[in-house]
Amino acid sequence: MQFRAIPHSQLKVSSVAVGTWAIGGSHWGDVNDRDSEAAIVRALDLGVNLVDTAPVYGAGHAEEVVGRAIKGRRRQEIILSTKCGLRIDERNRRCLKADSIAFEIGASLKRLGTDVIDILFCHWPDKDTPIEETVQALARERDAGRIRAFGLSNHPPELIERAAAAGPLSCLQEHYSLLSRGIEKSVLPVAAKHGLAVLAYAPLGGGILTGKYRTPPSFAGRDVRDFFYPFYKEPLWSRTQELLAVMRAVAERRNASVGQVAIAWAAARPAVASALVGAKNPSQAADNTVGGGLALSADDLRDLTAASDKALAQ
Repeated sequence: MQFRAIPHSQLKVSSVAVGTWAIGGSHWGDVNDRDSEAAIVRALDLGVNLVDTAPVYGAGHAEEVVGRAIKGRRRQEIILSTKCGLRIDERNRRCLKADSIAFEIGASLKRLGTDVIDILFCHWPDKDTPIEETVQALARERDAGRIRAFGLSNHPPELIERAAAAGPLSCLQEHYSLLSRGIEKSVLPVAAKHGLAVLAYAPLGGGILTGKYRTPPSFAGRDVRDFFYPFYKEPLWSRTQELLAVMRAVAERRNASVGQVAIAWAAARPAVASALVGAKNPSQAADNTVGGGLALSADDLRDLTAASDKALAQ
C-alpha cells in the first residue's frame, strides 16, 4: 500500500480508501450493517487508513456505521473524511454558511463517535454563499481543532480557484474513472496549479467496471445506478463492453480481477492521491485493497487509456 500526502496537513492517505455511499442504506440495493462494518474493518486490517463518508449517505446512517466499525481502534491510525453542505435535517438543502458548517460538524462528530474530522469536504456548491466565506469558516474550524484539513467536492474550476486563493485548501474529491474523465481538462489543471491532492470517487463506475454485468441489469427502486451512472444504458452500455474487453485482457496478464485493474488505473494517475471504492462486505473490501497495490505496466496503462479514449469519444 502506498501513502500520499495531503497538503496543509500532516496527513498521509492510503492509495485506496473505503467509500461508504453504498452502505448508507439508500440508492444501492440491499445492505447489511454487520457486513458493512466488517468490510470497513477488513480494509483497515489490510492497510487502508482512509474511510470516506457523508451525512447524506443514508441520512447519517453511513456515518453511524463507520463510527461503530472504528470503535475501539487506535484512532490516530485512521483518517476519517466526511462532508458538509447538504442539510439532511432540511431535505438536503445546500448550505455552506459558517453556522451551518459548525452545526454539521457537531452532528457528524457525534455520529462518528470521534472528536475530530481529519478531512472535511464541501459536498456540492452553494450558490447563495460566497466560497470565500465558506473557506474562512472552514479555516476557523481547523484552527479550533475540530477538523484537520478541508477541501471541495464536485465544485467547478472557478470556485476551486477562488477557494484556493481564500485559504489553506488541501484537496478535492471528484468523480473519476476510465468512464468519467471530464476533470482532466477542467479540474485537474487547477489542482496541479495549487498543489491540491485529488481523491477519486467511483473508480469502478458504479460497479460496471467490475465486469460482472454481462447483460444490462435492472435495478429496483430509486437506485443510483439508474440516475447517477449513465453506463448501464445505451449508447454507453455497448461502448463500456468494448472497454471491458481490453480490461479483461490486462487483468489476465496481471492475474487480477477486472475491478482491480480499474482501481489500479485510477490510483496510478499522477494527480490522484487515493481511489475511493465502495464495499458492502469483507470480500469486496479485500478485492478492492489488492487493486490499490496492483502495479500496471506502461503498456497496460497505455492500452487502458486508449480504450477509454475510444469509449468516451464515440
